[in-house]
Amino acid sequence: MKKEDVIVICGPTASGKTGLSIELAKQINGEIVSSDSMQIYKDMDIGTAKPTKEEMQGIKHYLIDCVPPTQRYSVADYKREAKNAIREIIKKGKKPIVVGGTGLYIDSLIYEIEYPEIEFDENLREQLEKRVEIEGLEKIYEEAKQIDPQAIEKISKTDKKRILRILEIYYGTGKTKTEQEIMSRQNEPEFNYHVYAISWDREELYNRINLRVNMMIEQGLIEEVKNILKKYNEFPTAMQGLGYKEVVEYLDGKTTKEEMIEKIKQETRRYAKRQLTWFRKNKETIWLDAKNTVQENIDTILKNIK
Repeated sequence: MKKEDVIVICGPTASGKTGLSIELAKQINGEIVSSDSMQIYKDMDIGTAKPTKEEMQGIKHYLIDCVPPTQRYSVADYKREAKNAIREIIKKGKKPIVVGGTGLYIDSLIYEIEYPEIEFDENLREQLEKRVEIEGLEKIYEEAKQIDPQAIEKISKTDKKRILRILEIYYGTGKTKTEQEIMSRQNEPEFNYHVYAISWDREELYNRINLRVNMMIEQGLIEEVKNILKKYNEFPTAMQGLGYKEVVEYLDGKTTKEEMIEKIKQETRRYAKRQLTWFRKNKETIWLDAKNTVQENIDTILKNIK
């Protein structure tokens, strides 16, 4: 039986995925499944570069604005809900387009990785959090590096949430995250995925990132963070995300506004670099030239699918 085609548009932040995917969806009667680990959260709009209603141009988007920022949302949750969305789109006679820059989310689909439902151990998480306070994140990062060097190379030294997750999985199951992923790639993918990413000259991409951060500040990112902190009594898990934790540091008086803006730009450029490394490792990825027009890149996608 022939598998249904699913187009995937991935790649680094600020590379033009949103514009390309919406134009493509309009031309092929498509709907979009987000593959962004931050856009999943409600109330986090500016800092996640969530497409506005106007930008969506009437194209239905799935897995955007789904969960409160206080809720834990795992890759297993994403994979289950993304596949349900893909099936729903196909059932409607439309074409599914998966769009985003979260490599783990993309890989969970294209490689059909099964993530075991690891029970969340509140005590273990508290112990690890305390160790970060006492020993410092750098020391915990080094420990995670010893345990699972393959997983840690994809993670920033400041990404506390993912560093602790490596240790949680190992101490909770006795197996590393990498070992579990290798064991879980047993199944044949349900769909026929066609994976694309937009290739930029690095300096040009970094300039786009810097401009985007300036725009986020102008659009009211600081106000957005203040509103989230006011709305939720507890400190939301998602506020550890890029662009949000730096604003929180500024609001706490730990940095100046200029330092905050510069730090967001720097961390976003580093994140884009890691995304590029990640997607280049995926042999399935076909790279589209950013110098091409949107239409030329759409023609390439459609030609490869036919």
